[in-house]
Parts: sequence; C-alpha cells; structure tokens
Amino acid sequence: AGSLMTTKHSQTQSTFAKSLTSTSTNTPYFKAAESTEIPSYVTKCPSNGLCSRLPPDCMTCNTNYSCVYGKPATFDCKVKPHVHCLDQNNHKQENFTINMTCQFCWQLATTDYVCTNSTSCMTVSCPRQRYNATCTVRDHIHCLGNRVFPKMLYCNWTGGYKWSTALALSITLGGFGADRFYLGQWREGLGKLFSFGGLGIWTLIDVLLIGVGYVGPADGSLYI
Repeated sequence: AGSLMTTKHSQTQSTFAKSLTSTSTNTPYFKAAESTEIPSYVTKCPSNGLCSRLPPDCMTCNTNYSCVYGKPATFDCKVKPHVHCLDQNNHKQENFTINMTCQFCWQLATTDYVCTNSTSCMTVSCPRQRYNATCTVRDHIHCLGNRVFPKMLYCNWTGGYKWSTALALSITLGGFGADRFYLGQWREGLGKLFSFGGLGIWTLIDVLLIGVGYVGPADGSLYI
C-alpha cells in the first residue's frame, strides 16, 4: 500500500510539472510588448537622402584620435535606429564616412553656430560688457564635442533705433531736444528744450557725440 501511494504521488507531481511546462511553452501568461515608439530625433532626419548629408543628431561617429587640429579628417559613422539613408548609388547604407575639420564645436567660426541674445546688458558702456550666452551649432556643421556650449559674447542687441535718424534730428531739431527724445533720454531732451539747446552749444556737442556714436539709445542697445 505504501508503495502504491508513493507511485500515485509521483505520477501526480509529474502530471502537474508537465502541465506547467506545456503552459509556459505554448501559452505564456506574460509577453513583453515590442517597443514601437519612434525616437524624437527621427523628425530631424530626412528619409532616403544621402547619408553624408544627414544632420549630426541622426548618426553616431567614432572619434578619430589621430586627427590634427585644424586639418581635414575622416570619421567612421553609423546611422541611428529608424533612420534610412542612401549612398551615391541610391543603395541603402548604414555605415559610411564623413569629412570634416578636426576641431571642437566651441572653436568654430561665429557663422557656424547660433547664440542666445541678451537684452539686459549695456552695449554703449565702457568697457563694453559681455554676457553669458548658450550657443548651438547649426545642423549642417560637423564638429567634435558638445554641440551646445556656453560662451561669453559682447552685448550686441538693438532696440530698433537708427543712427541716421538720430543724427538728422540732432542737426535739424537738436535745439528742441528732438534727438534726445528720440533716443529715449527724456530728461536731457527737456533740458535742451527749455534751454534752447544750451544756447546752441549743447546742440553742436550732441551733433558731434551722436555722429561718432558716443551717445546712443537710453536702453543701451546698438543703432541699426
């Protein structure tokens, strides 16, 4: 009887194990869902264009440690997932090379990147002030290092005041303070108005100062 009970117990365990194996193999309880989300960088990558013309955000490149600063260099690159591009023969390509100058992004010419502007610094102050700007390299430019970098730039914003208009007002209506009113300098304008341009002396001085650019807009911006 003991042997019979042991045999039946073993058969029961074997049957239960088979049922678990069958269940986990044929009809699993959980299945990992495949990711179908498209990365955000894909919107910047033109489809079926030349691989060498892709923006840097669409590729990953190996650093060429043998390149000489300021000299042309070749870099081995590969397109990122979900990016499709072609070679010169219109064949699909994943690995390719690009040619660029061996230099870091912050060493590029000022025309190769775009920086934020500041409207809180005085451009007519002496010495000329600088401000902290965040610069981003243009999409078609390739370089080493971070494509977004900080840089100290001279204040160069403008409030829309024209130098030619200010000079013309100073010559014609400077005795009434029109030039100072135009530049937003109301106190000086009122002083010229009620003193008849400082009996002409202040008027002549302002013509000279505005002509050489020493007197500018009250908000500290540059002339246009």
